[in-house]
Amino acid sequence: MLSTADALATLLAAARPLTDAAPGSATETLSTFDALNRVLAVEVVSPLDVPPMHTSAMDGYAVRVADLAQGSRRLPVSQRVPAGHAPQPLAAGTAARIFTGATVPPGADAVVMQEQTETAGGEVTILHAPKAGEWITAQGADIKKGSVILPAGTRLTPAALGLAASVGCATLTVARRVKVAVFFTGDELTMPGEPLRPGAIYNSNRFTLTGLLRNLGCEVTDYGIVPDRLDVTRATLREAAAKHDLILTSGGVSVGEEDHVRPAVEAEGHINMWQIAMKPGKPLAFGAVRRPQGGVQAAADEAFFIGLPGNPVSSFVTFLLFVRPFLLRLSGATHVSPRALSLRADFTQAKADRRNEFLRARVNPAGGLDLFANQSSAVLTSTVWGDGLIDNPPNHAISAGETVRFIPFTELLY
Repeated sequence: MLSTADALATLLAAARPLTDAAPGSATETLSTFDALNRVLAVEVVSPLDVPPMHTSAMDGYAVRVADLAQGSRRLPVSQRVPAGHAPQPLAAGTAARIFTGATVPPGADAVVMQEQTETAGGEVTILHAPKAGEWITAQGADIKKGSVILPAGTRLTPAALGLAASVGCATLTVARRVKVAVFFTGDELTMPGEPLRPGAIYNSNRFTLTGLLRNLGCEVTDYGIVPDRLDVTRATLREAAAKHDLILTSGGVSVGEEDHVRPAVEAEGHINMWQIAMKPGKPLAFGAVRRPQGGVQAAADEAFFIGLPGNPVSSFVTFLLFVRPFLLRLSGATHVSPRALSLRADFTQAKADRRNEFLRARVNPAGGLDLFANQSSAVLTSTVWGDGLIDNPPNHAISAGETVRFIPFTELLY
């Protein structure tokens, strides 16, 4: 069996960024307002210093330190400087009333906060001996003109959009959305709202996987439930390959007489069946489907194919650990690995498994981790109850009080 690390490395090595495969058609320019969660295709270089001038960090009075050094602490107030207004040069021997964010008058070299002053009759008494630069935010203190503030490959968070806006970027060039087709096979699958006939189950994976794909900003085409027939499965693959970067399925890749996904992919492209040393989620299929000429990427003649396990928790976990980073790499994201935390296990799991386990757990009020009681791959309740996954190495029993590697769902869902 493949280790999780080897399986992920193989997937990522195959995931060429869309901007590499088709540079001209793989980017778009959006309003900065509309670029949330997209991947930056062209670095952002600041055209200006931020702040673009010396500004006051406090409400108070702008002064010349040299004037106060001469012994006079009572100064006439020569001007008032609100934010957004251009001040006059500060006359020697005077102070300027100034407000937070306002431009420091030329000649002033310190700001004294208003709590350290007294005012009367148009004059201010300075009750504090300031040092040069005190409560002044220098021009360019945050960003220097010409510096790269957002490298290509950055996923654009709300903070990143604010940073781009702070240097005047009204638009950003981003990678286009990854186009993903999903479909589900199995005559036993029924949609919610329909009667549940004998032997049938509701198709929860359809909702989970499409939701995960949309969380990642993908352009999703949901082909729904495809009948258990080889000809229909092949036709769906051909249609999906023409229009998409990735085809994603769950279940149906075994060797049974009613499992048509594997032979359909083999007929329309190629497929590798992997057994991964992980629990849950041991089976994973990876391959590609031939794309008709003139498909979605002119430089690529195949659409990728990933077949996930059918059990709901297995499908969920393998998506988070393998499909998510694969999609991020396709979009050109620089960082695709989730950040993990080292937290205390407040439980004991005496039985070790020979596979790499991903245990559903949540953080308790004491800052430790509690384990969901039933870790079966069919128990979808655990994915809602939990805050994330404990990445437990093979052949390792967990003792209460030991430190374990915990990957929060907040690092895996977006």
